[in-house]
Amino acid sequence: MDVAGWAVAVHGGAGAWRDEDEATACAGVSAAVSGAAAVLEGGGSALQAAIAAVVRLEDDPLFNAGTGAVLNRDGEAELDASVMTGHDLRCGGVAALRGVRNPVLVAQRVMDATPHVLLAGEGALRFARDQGFAEHDPMTVRARAAWRLRCQGEAGAAPTTPGAGTVGAVTLDIQGRLAAATSTGGVIMKLPGRVGDSPIPGAGNYANAWAACSATGRGELMMRLLVARDLCDRVRAGQHPQAAVNSLLEEMRHDVGADAGFILLSARGAVGIAHGTPAMPHAWQNSGGPVHVAFRRP
Repeated sequence: MDVAGWAVAVHGGAGAWRDEDEATACAGVSAAVSGAAAVLEGGGSALQAAIAAVVRLEDDPLFNAGTGAVLNRDGEAELDASVMTGHDLRCGGVAALRGVRNPVLVAQRVMDATPHVLLAGEGALRFARDQGFAEHDPMTVRARAAWRLRCQGEAGAAPTTPGAGTVGAVTLDIQGRLAAATSTGGVIMKLPGRVGDSPIPGAGNYANAWAACSATGRGELMMRLLVARDLCDRVRAGQHPQAAVNSLLEEMRHDVGADAGFILLSARGAVGIAHGTPAMPHAWQNSGGPVHVAFRRP
């Protein structure tokens, strides 16, 4: 298969973003694309580039992943993340992981250093510490304030929510390899131990030899439909990535609801982006071209 250079797309989460966060969110996803592009331009792998993009977003407190993650009912941040490479179908993930800065890096280590695909909870934390990942408190002042206001809302006061959830990246390197990486703090006020779609291959994150996908939105929908695998299979069957995400989102709208968003990248460097939420900051770039950035529907 001929490959015309590298490509990357990222998202910062589909949801009810505040208008005042638009400029900062767009700057964040643009920086993540630029970071991944630098890796790809230097001959790095698709996996390295996808992880570089997600790490940047995990470290940005605006996004609901890593530092800046929303809090569960106990006021704790429990993090989910996964990585996958399309050419060999290798993957690794962590779920309900506490006390680390970059869960996507722990997910990569699960893939590289264990025979497993997914580690969760206390076991994931023990593994992270054994692998040298230091203690990190991801709770920002903004996340704590949003949690307190939501608690007040459940007691009768007006509830409020922070921005949106989940970050992700899909990449194609100059060797024609695809990769996907996704990370999230989940849903604010979720039950402790709740696991969403992001760490589950085929649900919120997936890559094969034809396409790579990262999903965002209400994770329970993505798990019920295995949307990431579905979208990659649609590309394999000959659909353009944009046609694939458009058709799936419309099907979801009729069947289960469209509280979802997708970035989808083919092995030929074609990009598909769609969301059924008010906003989803996202950006993409192909080798030799400019960075494209959008906050709402493209």
